[in-house]
Amino acid sequence: MSFAATILTLYPEMFPGPLGVSLAGRALERGDWSCETVQIREFARDKHRTVDDTPAGGGAGMVLKPDVLGPAIESVGEGRPILAMTPRGKPITQARIREIAAGPGVAILCGRFEGFDERIFDQYPQIEQVSLADIVLSGGETAAIAILDACIRLLPGVMGAPTSGHEESFEDGLLEYPQYTRPQEWEGRTIPEVLRSGDHAKIAAWRKARSEDDTRLRRPDLWDRYSGDRDQPASGARRKD
Repeated sequence: MSFAATILTLYPEMFPGPLGVSLAGRALERGDWSCETVQIREFARDKHRTVDDTPAGGGAGMVLKPDVLGPAIESVGEGRPILAMTPRGKPITQARIREIAAGPGVAILCGRFEGFDERIFDQYPQIEQVSLADIVLSGGETAAIAILDACIRLLPGVMGAPTSGHEESFEDGLLEYPQYTRPQEWEGRTIPEVLRSGDHAKIAAWRKARSEDDTRLRRPDLWDRYSGDRDQPASGARRKD
């Protein structure tokens, strides 16, 4: 069974976009995943096909209408997680990406303007409000493409080596170690000697140490979480102070 992606958007022409080339594109051609778009505007009820209105209480911008979003959401059906792309959402993690990639697929609701009428989240509590990062985009489509790419590359057979998706940033709570390749010397800079030693134990130790050092320096938030998890006693064990 292939991974089924459905995108609810005002701009269906943006898909598959970059997902139609490279690894994701070849996987799409093979049928490893499918890409369906739902035009939100088709669910508008008036002759002008209006999808937004001014914010209640005043303010700039426009808000996507719940009486249009509701039928669009219900058209997706059940059985797959539904993500709503919004900067107010919870930042998505690699762990959540892995969970989604292991399932039957995902539906992604792409926001525009000032976002969604909050009542849709009250009406459909199964919707996950998701943020890509602490940034604001023109719409949820580009964020949806990034999330789909992260999922698709984890599907069986998409990446060449089965282990390609494991030794990467965030997979074990750390940033990935630095990578090098030929030539051995470039602009007076050489590949670290340990990586040329052939000693796999030393290489593994060096990579682990660099991952920890780089995470501590570049992402203290990840490091605090990682080091905190390591300090937790094993389940059922008594910690000695």
